[in-house]
Amino acid sequence: MKNFVIIVGAALLLFAWFPGQVCAEGSWWDKGAEIFKNMSEGDKGEISKKPSYAEIGEAFKQALRIGSENVVNRLGAMDGFNADPAVHIPLPERLKKVKTMLSKVGMSQLADDVELKLNRAAEAAAPKAKSLFFESISDMTFEDVKTIYEGPENAATKYFKGRMSPDLKKEMKPVVENSLSQVGAVKAYDKMIGQYQTLPFVPDVKANLTEHVVQKGMDGIFHYLAKEEASIRKDPAKQTTKLLKKVFGGK
Repeated sequence: MKNFVIIVGAALLLFAWFPGQVCAEGSWWDKGAEIFKNMSEGDKGEISKKPSYAEIGEAFKQALRIGSENVVNRLGAMDGFNADPAVHIPLPERLKKVKTMLSKVGMSQLADDVELKLNRAAEAAAPKAKSLFFESISDMTFEDVKTIYEGPENAATKYFKGRMSPDLKKEMKPVVENSLSQVGAVKAYDKMIGQYQTLPFVPDVKANLTEHVVQKGMDGIFHYLAKEEASIRKDPAKQTTKLLKKVFGGK
């Protein structure tokens, strides 16, 4: 997974091909950003024996595809959400009161079961993000690459989030709805609420499980994109394909 965004600034190695434009001091990230600021359309054709502009752009996108797929695979696996404290999906805020009340009568396991199944639904829906990542990457322009490279440490995450969120929510919703039923979350929820309502003097409680899981699932996906993107500014990536080695391996 580290392959991902550690290569998000993939064009950083351009400063090795345009040494006259690289400042003598500063981090490799700063030097790469300086190159992008000075690069013009004419620079694209100046690379002859070295990787072409088309290869640079394709390698950048290839790296993003590898990384985004790793993110999806991680979260879409068993316990990808449930066992990870950073993205674990808790009960909706309204249902926490239900769990508190049930705990008082020794039935908190009903709420725990619902919570587990919410995470299972998110794990089932996570793979839907893959095709949307790939589509966003394919649409990425040279200016997008420059903007990401020169921007803040969450620039790539913001790019994906801005382009993908509406479609990702739309794609995940029916999967989550179906998954909530298949993993037994709906039955577990009904059982929990049924027991809760037998308690005296408790207010009515309702929660939209689908909306909750979709939003928290998306939060988890972008959480890991942001963490990986931040790491790119500290550590170059390992190349995993011939093209990446050619473009970013300096050989």
